[in-house]
Amino acid sequence: MKNKAALAIATWFGCGYFPVAPGTAGSLAGLGIAFLLHRYTGVQPYWFGILAVLLLAPGIWASTIAADVSGRKDPGLVVVDEVIGQWITLSGVTVLNWKSWVAAFVLFRVLDIWKPEPTRRLESLPGGTGIVMDDVMAGIYGALVLFAAGYFNLY
Repeated sequence: MKNKAALAIATWFGCGYFPVAPGTAGSLAGLGIAFLLHRYTGVQPYWFGILAVLLLAPGIWASTIAADVSGRKDPGLVVVDEVIGQWITLSGVTVLNWKSWVAAFVLFRVLDIWKPEPTRRLESLPGGTGIVMDDVMAGIYGALVLFAAGYFNLY
């Protein structure tokens, strides 16, 4: 039962099983949830950062179990880290409009794939911590870029 719950969280309720680019599917799922929360409850961007922090401990726990079950250090099916990183990126947005949604998605995906330092070094942390923390750092970088861009009214 513990493994099933962990895999549900780690794969973000099945998004990690997407046959092509599961990380992108996870990011889109996180973005979709954020969009619905904003649209129907008026949640402001800083709340996405709070949600990411709340998901951090369960995400690390689930990622650790998923890695153990799969026998791989960072299995592709684990996408909860993309959801966390995407929400952190969104927390830096100053105005939610179509441009900021697209910018947040593209920016996070680029930073997650590129992994500028020290992001790449965080992958070496043990278990789920390493799986999740590199995406947290990519999300922080994304949030800072989006905050600066918003300050200068670039979206």
